[in-house]
Amino acid sequence: MKVIKRVPRLKKRPSKVWLIAAVVAGLIAIVGIVAVRDWYNRNLEPVNHSSSETRYFTVASGSSVHKIAVDLEWAKLIRNAKAFETYVRSKEYNDKLQAGTYVLGPSMNVSQIVNKMVEGEVAKNLFTILPGKTLDEIKQAFLHEGYSKGQVEEAFKPANYAGHPALASLPRGATLEGYLYPDSFQKLADTPPRQIIRASLDEMNKYLTPDITTAFAKRGLSIYRAIILASIVYQETDDPEAQPTVAQVFYKRLSQGIKLESDATTSRFNTYENEGLPPKPLSNVTDSSLKAVANPAKTDYLFFVAGDDDVIHFSKTKAEHEAAVARYCTQKCR
Repeated sequence: MKVIKRVPRLKKRPSKVWLIAAVVAGLIAIVGIVAVRDWYNRNLEPVNHSSSETRYFTVASGSSVHKIAVDLEWAKLIRNAKAFETYVRSKEYNDKLQAGTYVLGPSMNVSQIVNKMVEGEVAKNLFTILPGKTLDEIKQAFLHEGYSKGQVEEAFKPANYAGHPALASLPRGATLEGYLYPDSFQKLADTPPRQIIRASLDEMNKYLTPDITTAFAKRGLSIYRAIILASIVYQETDDPEAQPTVAQVFYKRLSQGIKLESDATTSRFNTYENEGLPPKPLSNVTDSSLKAVANPAKTDYLFFVAGDDDVIHFSKTKAEHEAAVARYCTQKCR
């Protein structure tokens, strides 16, 4: 019998192609890491190194890091909200940013802004009107500052500000609901409440620009009705990025004769039961909510729900909406 000897197979060496691919992948990874690091560091720098401008920025009690970051970016006080959030979390400052009104400027970097908030270096001698507040809540803020009830009630009469351009659209007999723009105002011991209210109306007038009011008219809304819609948009979400799409949903519902079904209205003019807009604003509004009503998103949604993660989830059909509610809103929607 002939014996056949088996010749052991030689192990294949990695081909040059694989070696080259591995090297290229490694280089790409390194370049990616360097690029991300460069992006991060760049976005921690001031928005404008040479600016001497300062402005007030308010952190409301209970604000999340994400909310603070988005508001800072919207106010053009930081370059990027995501970079701000990353910095705060990397320093383990998540729960250390203190509420209050701060004096900030575009020449400050993220580290300087965060340090101010961690140390609670709030501005002094200020009266702050917070966003999304009703007229009654704003009155309570004045009372809390030591003004008498008589002073406050007298100061809140619209007749005191007759001829003010911000009130040109105010219907006869209406209150100042929706028209007191949220901001911080200098207040000394002898500053009368009327002076603060007038300053707030001055701010509101800055945002009722001809471009904005013309955009309202093109969508069939008077300035007053636009402010009503902006107040609903703000009450649904204070995220400037989501507000234009929320506005789009409400516009589509109005155009199709569908009830708004806004949770923000359930304790006042209930839009689950009544068609159209409420008869007056729900609260004061912000620049971003006014812009959202003037220039809604070019989307085609009919529903939305705020999830447990505070992210707005939009849907085009009832079935999609119900699925989104079941998936994203197991706690808040109960």
